Formats: sequence, structure tokens, C-alpha cells
Amino acid sequence: MKRLACLLILAATCPALAGEDPSPLQPSDLARIVDLAEPALSADGKLVAYTATTTDTDADRSQSDLWRVRFDGKQRIRLTQTADSNEWRPQWSADSSQLAFLSDRPRDADQAKEDSTTQVWVMPRDGGEAQRLTDFADGVEDFVWSPNGRQLAVIAIDPEFPPGSEKPKNPPPIVSERYQFKEDGSGYLGARRKHLYLFDIGTRKSAVLTPGAHDEQLPAWSPDGKTIAYVTKRGADPDRHLNYDIYLIEPRIGATERQLTTFVGADLDPYWESYPAWSPDSTRIAYLQGGEDKWVYYAPWQLAVIDVATGKSRIPAAIDRCVTKPRWSHDGRAILALVEQSLVTHVSRIDLADGRVSELTRGDRFDIDFDIGKDGRSVILGGDERSPPALEALENRRLRSLADHNSWLAGRPRAETVTLRFNSADGTPIEGLLVKPLGFEPGKRYPAVLRLHGGPVYQFSREFMADWQIYAANGFAVVAVNPRGSSGRGFDFARAIYADWGNKDVQDALAAVEHVVKLGIADPQRLGVGGWSYGGILTNAVIASDTRFKAAVSGAGASNSYAMYGHDQYIREYMLELGTPWANRDAYDRVSFPFLHADRIRTPTLFQCAEKDFNVPCLGAEQMYQALRALDVPTRLVIYPGEHHGLSVPSYLRDRMQRNLDWYSRFLKP
Repeated sequence: MKRLACLLILAATCPALAGEDPSPLQPSDLARIVDLAEPALSADGKLVAYTATTTDTDADRSQSDLWRVRFDGKQRIRLTQTADSNEWRPQWSADSSQLAFLSDRPRDADQAKEDSTTQVWVMPRDGGEAQRLTDFADGVEDFVWSPNGRQLAVIAIDPEFPPGSEKPKNPPPIVSERYQFKEDGSGYLGARRKHLYLFDIGTRKSAVLTPGAHDEQLPAWSPDGKTIAYVTKRGADPDRHLNYDIYLIEPRIGATERQLTTFVGADLDPYWESYPAWSPDSTRIAYLQGGEDKWVYYAPWQLAVIDVATGKSRIPAAIDRCVTKPRWSHDGRAILALVEQSLVTHVSRIDLADGRVSELTRGDRFDIDFDIGKDGRSVILGGDERSPPALEALENRRLRSLADHNSWLAGRPRAETVTLRFNSADGTPIEGLLVKPLGFEPGKRYPAVLRLHGGPVYQFSREFMADWQIYAANGFAVVAVNPRGSSGRGFDFARAIYADWGNKDVQDALAAVEHVVKLGIADPQRLGVGGWSYGGILTNAVIASDTRFKAAVSGAGASNSYAMYGHDQYIREYMLELGTPWANRDAYDRVSFPFLHADRIRTPTLFQCAEKDFNVPCLGAEQMYQALRALDVPTRLVIYPGEHHGLSVPSYLRDRMQRNLDWYSRFLKP
């Protein structure tokens, strides 16, 4: 027995004996990563519901289910387990007795999966049989409980066909008169709009509250139950501007809506997935205020608070950083929110009396979401460069684990990540991250891959990036740079590339690899570069500006803005930042430099795109591929069928990772 006890202890402490896999991460491991999202703390503070998305490798699809854990960390259980459907957006009723959520499951056993739509379902707090509440013709996009639990505020799109009519055998012609006539994920846009509905749970009847040629999003019900807030764009043609505003309406049929915010610019752009946050006493709303339309997405989103009665708003802490997902403290004296700084994002507290900002989480981490209960209890979803986001309780400014669905990573070797700080060619301080190859030996030079992020107003942070770890496991150093145009460094740093893509940010990207070469880590003869979305756009600009790179991977990129005007979804943004091609030839020539001067490119480049991407359509990759093919530069084009801007099919994600590895290995490790 004593010998057996010793063996059990060894098995628990030694990865090899415990059955843990000590091998480095590879593309096949992408399917093992579980993505957690949407933490929802019950009103009584005892339970936390959240979404966990896993990979079904047999079906080659991702699947989202609801989980629940007690705030004390006990009784973590899976609430839903539908083989071919998804559940998400969990919301507790005000009395914590029921959990409502969205699901695309069939309404019953007789309904075919292809005919099912997303509806609101509800189940008891401890799990059990779920009951469908809504039956909107083309499904529900979003919803929120009323405080008394008797109604829902629902966002739903106008039905494509009149209720009771028979669908045609073939899709009808697509007809649009809209200024913005397409959107990635939604397809072509016509006269159908998303509206706010009032749904009665007892009678199962609904009524539209906001009819008209406009869309409503982000519903939020006041704690006193008297008002619903939501976000919309109005005016003669809402497609032509970014001036989102918060509106209010009473929860009754025939009520008249009221515009609350009046700032000439975006108030709570839905892109940030941050709802209007009502104060506990229903007198104020915390929200996000952007910049004027001219600055599109370059201006940081500031926390603002508005008085509901007077419409007077103020910014309690003008910190020149992006703030998202505001929540009120239980006493109404402060706002908790995600605050982005360079390389990190923390949950922070903003005191309304003096505007003081204090971090509640610290260190090299990346928080992506959180929730706060009426008694001040908080749960946070965050991680770092070694671990995907996990769910934690925040108590006395200390974090306690609640749910980690990626504990399998504990036994896997992961590469070290260090911060880079250096100056660009013109002296501008730039920051980034260096992921050292596994088994790194000081004094030895390695093939290095320069990774460029999308956005462009985004940044690489101290977050878990599976692709970086896979590159490092295969002998590559990864240089992740945050050039000018990135977020986390304030307005001036972001707008430095305004209407001037591929200039200063190219200088900063080149300075990054030069810095790592000077450190003695990167081999100057084995440099690669790549990125997705704006990362692909910038990759094209880098290889058109400098021939030192021996391999490039340009994903979902574009370099001929003349051709993309009117072809992608950004017609409004083109007009605001570049103007029209016929009136602003210099601007379009400037940002189209990589295509117009493709003859300067010598770097073997792999181009990738998603077939149904309306964000950065395949036209951009196809044109650059054709240009390099005409010039006899080694190149390849990969198109992922049926996919939108963000790939979602597991086998395609693995394929992309493996192709990137193979391409870089072919040219950087001959």
C-alpha cells in the first residue's frame, strides 16, 4: 500500500506518468482549444453561466454550449448538449430562477435542421429541459429580460417572406437601393431591417416598437422596468454615416421613442459589443463615445455617462485609451470597464467623483469580458500569452479560478514571450512582442516571422496566440509588432496612418525585424512576414517596399483600393478617409502602392482568402496573386469555400496553419 501511494503521488506530479502530452503544439492542437465567452453572474451572486465553444472534428464544425459554475468554484456542470446545434448569450432572470439563451436548435423533433432559426429558449437555473419562448419568422438576433421577468425586448430582422407564404423553389433576385448594400456575414442588404420588439412571455405575442428604414441593436432594460435603451443610426440615409445614438422607449405598444445622445459622432458603435449600462437607480447610462465620423475607427472609445432626465453627458476620465463593456458598481459610485493599454487590457474601476482609474487586474494579461453582481461580486474572463482565457472570480483584488477548459495545456511546452521596445526610423518609440523558439539558445540565430495584425486599429497583446506557439514549436522566432495605426497608445499614435496606409507602419514593421536582428536572434537571411485582414494589406506593402523577406503569407488582404471601392463593405469608410477615386487620385494611388508597383516585389508569397468574405473580398488576394504570377515570382492562391472574413471551419483553420508553416519552412529553412 505504501508503494502504491508513492506511485499515485508520482503519477499526480509527473506529466509523463500522469499521461500528459509533453510534445510541443502543432496545427492538430487547434481543435483542442476551448473558447470561453459571455460570463453572466446571477442576480443573487451565486451562479455564473457562460458559453464554451468546442470543435466537433467528425462533423468539422464548432459547437457552443452553456455551462454553469457556482461562484465558490464548485459544481461546474454542462447545461446544454445538443449535437448539431448551438447555445449562446446566457441571461439570468431577475430572480435568478431561470436562464434564458439563444439557440439555433430545431423547435421539435419534426423540424429539419436547415429550417431551424435562432430563437430565445429558457431553462431552470439548475438545468433540465429547455423551453422555446419566441418564434420569429427569421430568428432572433438579440434579447434582454424585463426586470419583472414577464417580457423580453427582442432584436429581430424583418421576415424575408410574408408569414404563411410558401418559399420559392429558387432564391428571388437580390434587389437593393441602399448606399451600403453588402455586409460580411449578412450578405447583400436590401429593405429588410432589424427592429426592437416587445415580447410577452405569458401570451407568446410580440409587437414591433421601432418600425422604419433603420436598424436597432444592443437593447438594455432599465432596472426600474420603465424604459428600454437601444442603439440606432438615423437621418436621411443612415448608411452614409457612423453617427450611432442611444434612444429610449417605454415598453408599451405605440410608445414614442426619444433620442438621448446628441454627439455628432458614434455613441456606442455596435462593433464594440458593449451595451448601454443603466445605473442601479435607472437615472444614468454609461456608454462609449467615439470620435467624429471623419476619424472612423482611429479615435479611442471613451467612457461617457449621461443623465437620462436632462440628456447632459460627460466623460469622467479622459484617458485617451479604448474603454469597452462598462458596468456599474453596485453602489453607483463607479464604473467598471475593460481599459486597453499598450500590450495589455485590464478590468479597471473608474471613480465618477474624481475620474480616478485604478486597475483591478494587473500584470501581463488580456481580459476580454467580465460581469458584476448586485452585491459587488465580479467574474472575469481573461488570460495571458501562455493560456487561453479562463473564468475567474475577483475577490479583494485577487483572482480565484472558476473554470479553465484548457487545462490540457499545462503539460505542453510553450515558448517564452518577451516585450520589445525600439525606435522606428524617424525616432518614434514602437513596442511589440518576441516569441522565442522552443529550445532557444542564446547566441544562435533563427528564422523569424514578422506577424502583422488586422484592424488596423487593434494591437497584439499579452494574449494566447496558438499560431505563435506553433511557429515557435517549429523553430521560428515570432516578431509581433504594434506599428503606428495600432490601438493602446492613444489617438495620435493610431491616426498617424490616416489615409496613408503602408507608409509609417511599414517603417515601424521593418524597424521591428532590424531590432531583433541586432539582438542576435533573427537571421537576416531567413526573414518572413505575414498577417490577415489589414495584416495582409500591410504585408503586401512591406514586400513592395523591401526585398529582404524570403517568404510572405498575405491573408484576406487587398492592395488595389480603386477596385475595392464599391466591392467590399466599406463604402462609407472609403468616403470618410479617402474620398472618391475620381476626385482623390493621389490618395488612392498612395494606398494602392503595392498593386500599382507590384513589379518591385521579389518575395515568394502565399495569398489566402475566404470565398464569401464581404469584409476584404477575394478580389484583393486574386489581383495580387495574378500580378506575382505574371512576374514569375513564386506564389500560390488558396481560397476557403463558403467562409466569411473570420474562418470558422476547423479543418480550414488547421489547413491554413499547416500551409503557413510549410510555406515559411520551404523558403526560410531550405
